[in-house]
Amino acid sequence: MNVREAFPVETESLDPSDWTATAELAHDMVDFAIGQVRDVRERPVWQPMPEQVRQRFGSALPREPQPLAEIFADMQQNLFPYAMGNKHPRFWSWYMGSGSFTGALADFLAAIEASNLGGGDTAATLVDQQVTRWIIEMTGFPDGASAALVNGGSMANIVGLTAARNAMAGVDLHQDGLTDMPQPLAFYASDQVHSCHMKAMNLLGLGAKALRKVQSDEAYRMDLGALRTAVEDDRARGIRPACVIATAGTTNSGAIDPLPAIADYCRAEGLWMHVDGCIGALVALAPAYRHLVAGMERANSLALDLHKWLHAPFDVGCAVLHDRGVHYRTFTESAEYLTATTRGIAAGAFLYDYTLETTRSFRALKVWMMLRQHGADTFGRLIARNIEQAGELARRVAAEPELELVAPAGLSIVCFRHRPAGMSEEQLQAHNTEILLRLQESGVAAPSATTMRGRYCLRVAICNHRTESADLDLLVDEVLRLGSALAA
Repeated sequence: MNVREAFPVETESLDPSDWTATAELAHDMVDFAIGQVRDVRERPVWQPMPEQVRQRFGSALPREPQPLAEIFADMQQNLFPYAMGNKHPRFWSWYMGSGSFTGALADFLAAIEASNLGGGDTAATLVDQQVTRWIIEMTGFPDGASAALVNGGSMANIVGLTAARNAMAGVDLHQDGLTDMPQPLAFYASDQVHSCHMKAMNLLGLGAKALRKVQSDEAYRMDLGALRTAVEDDRARGIRPACVIATAGTTNSGAIDPLPAIADYCRAEGLWMHVDGCIGALVALAPAYRHLVAGMERANSLALDLHKWLHAPFDVGCAVLHDRGVHYRTFTESAEYLTATTRGIAAGAFLYDYTLETTRSFRALKVWMMLRQHGADTFGRLIARNIEQAGELARRVAAEPELELVAPAGLSIVCFRHRPAGMSEEQLQAHNTEILLRLQESGVAAPSATTMRGRYCLRVAICNHRTESADLDLLVDEVLRLGSALAA
């Protein structure tokens, strides 16, 4: 059987058969998308999904074509109404940003441009390199530093910690295995560190025990005395202290570890300093608050998320390394099918030499477009506003006798709870859980919850360029109303 007999319809492809009709439908999609963002305040933050809608997502694999217009109608009715809600001005559950219409357009255009950003002599490669240079400048790292866009903060941390492991291993881990290391390695982070670092230890073959949880102080920052003790104890046991993971904005409360002091200590002790700046690194854009993250530019590596306070659509993070050579040596691999040339497509830079990904999406385009359209200073003002809003909320909570501030407001995170007299901790947890769920299910507001040294509380993480002071006033009023009704 020849090819013609096997595939009689030689003109079949994935392109539309009617470009005019497709263009009209695409315009309808854009109009719908504009309404989703423009009218976001008119909708609930989040709403429960009816069971009949949930069941629609259990249908069998489609074997035959279906009109795109029908699929779009299904999305409008059954997908978009049940989104997470983080573009809403009263979404404060997790630190994830509230998106950008320009960024969404950029993602569409990046998909149309269709480049694989593993590298090559393309304009997209140059955009990626320009964006990483901008990020290096934004975070205060020197001109010779290196950076790579990745899918988010967890991967950015893994990139930095992989470089730390390889640099401190005592052997060439490109050739040798972990069993060839002369000493086991130890990494140090506060007891408030993000869970992605435990995943990193397992991925790097070091095991969870390699990550020492250092006690935090009363403000939930790493205790330097406890760090010194942990390092000295490991050295006495023949374990090599390798890396201190400092956090610029903890997930629980927004606390910032003492970065300058940690940088001094790491330099004196010959340790790699890594900063998890996924929440707080971009505070460097806000002149009134950049002192809070001073010292992060002295780190050997930094992780940050651009889909948080830069509000780029998911997903895009960045790993920044002080030493480009170390960065390159950690991730570069050779392959005969990826040989560089002096001319042609393969003459450009190979960006996969700086990450774990050979296939890389054009994440840079949305960051490039957003920074050009708004300017970095605009993002700095929005960051400052969120920090100030958190301060306003904390003061309002402190002024209400029925409310309790559970932790100092760090950056733009406020942890508090409704506390009627006479309730035990167990009762307070059940009471505030019910307040939380009613807030979410009503669609009024979406905080999350956490536990701070045994005290369960509501957690309001303000990473939202649409939030206004009136939104936070509404939250407090609703917590007081629900709390009083439940206590009664």
